[in-house]
Amino acid sequence: MTTPIGSIQQECVEGYLFARPPMRVMILRRPPARGSIWVPISGKVDAADSDWEATIRRELREETGLETPKRLFALDWHVTFEGPQGGTWRLHAFGVEVDPGWAPRLSEEHDRYAWMTPEEAVARLHYADNRTAMGRLLERVGP
Repeated sequence: MTTPIGSIQQECVEGYLFARPPMRVMILRRPPARGSIWVPISGKVDAADSDWEATIRRELREETGLETPKRLFALDWHVTFEGPQGGTWRLHAFGVEVDPGWAPRLSEEHDRYAWMTPEEAVARLHYADNRTAMGRLLERVGP
C-alpha cells in the first residue's frame, strides 16, 4: 500500500483473472488510442455501486461479459496515485478465478486478451502497481 497524496477523489478497482490447473492468468490489451498497453480489468466506482465488490463485478460484466466468477476475493492490496486531472485516486485489487475454458467477450475498452503464465504477465503488464498486485495474487493462491 502507498501513502495517500491527498484526500481520495476517486475509488477504482482492478481484477486479476486466473484459471488453473495449470496456473494461467489473463491480461488484456488496450486499443492503440489508449496506448496498446497490457492491463488487468479495471474501472471507477460509480454512485450506483454498493461497494468495491459490486464495482468489480460490474466491470467484469462490462469489459469481458463475465457474469459469475468461480471465485472472487479481495487481495487486500490498495494503491494511491495521481489521477489524470490531478487529485488522488485509489485502486483496490481483486483476484478473479474463472473456469479454464472460459473466454471473454471484449468490450471496446480492449482489443485483445491473452492467457499466459504469471511470469509472462508480470513481464508484459505496463504499470508497476499491476505487477505488484499480480505478485499479491500469487502469494494468495500459489503457483
